[in-house]
Amino acid sequence: MMNGSVAVLGATGGQGGAVVDALLAEELPVRAVVRSPGSERAQALRRRGAEVVAGDLRDAESLVAAFTGARAAFAVTTPFEEGIDAEVRQGRAVVAAAGGARLPYLVFSSVAGADRETGVPHFDSKHRTEGLLHESGLDWTVVAPTYFFDNILGDTEGLVAGRLALPLEPQQRLQQVARRDLGAFVAHLIQNPEAHIGRRIELAGDEPTPTEMAEDVGRALGRKVRPVSVPVSSVYAASEDMGAMWDFLHRQGYQVDIAALKSSYPDVNWTSFASWSSETFARA
Repeated sequence: MMNGSVAVLGATGGQGGAVVDALLAEELPVRAVVRSPGSERAQALRRRGAEVVAGDLRDAESLVAAFTGARAAFAVTTPFEEGIDAEVRQGRAVVAAAGGARLPYLVFSSVAGADRETGVPHFDSKHRTEGLLHESGLDWTVVAPTYFFDNILGDTEGLVAGRLALPLEPQQRLQQVARRDLGAFVAHLIQNPEAHIGRRIELAGDEPTPTEMAEDVGRALGRKVRPVSVPVSSVYAASEDMGAMWDFLHRQGYQVDIAALKSSYPDVNWTSFASWSSETFARA
């Protein structure tokens, strides 16, 4: 096993934070790469034992410094701050920095379905970074999560009011994964890189319907929650990118073989939506 820290980009965000949690739980040294090392979230990571360093996806040189001397790195890009073209530049910066730092191993977070020419802008931008990895000569693995359980927390007021609003039919299944399972999976990759180099692995832990999701959330909250089907057209009106994503999920959906994934990685304690809901909303 290699020595050295694991550099985690976006360490104070949802995916990066889940990876940090999993690595620290495995007692692996973490180098948290953040834009603002003095922020409260960054300081909280330092108190937990992580090394905190400055790094910005818009600045490849800062990433080279963050990656230098690390045994591996986890990277995630985003279009939701500055757009799709900016996300492509972020991916290019990550790949270039990994090469410049001679990083031994890179785990890149994409999205399930991005290799299927979906026409979803933020799927396509991540797929372009995957292409750069193939051309890079680096040792890498792509993890491609489906929809996150945690995404429904963006409308907690609606849930508390008894509505689970999704652009799906009530009985349509949606493959999903808990962020903490993504973190645990990445920690497994970091400790077993040789078996995963050059692979693209899609992640899902459950595939409940909106009706089942509403029942699970309602049970945890101790109140009635009903599924509400939002027209995809209304999502398009707010965001063409999100509209395209939900159109894809409505028509085709993710295609993860969940049973095979769980069989291949039994050490990951795959979380069901019901158990995630019970734990998450019981606290509420």
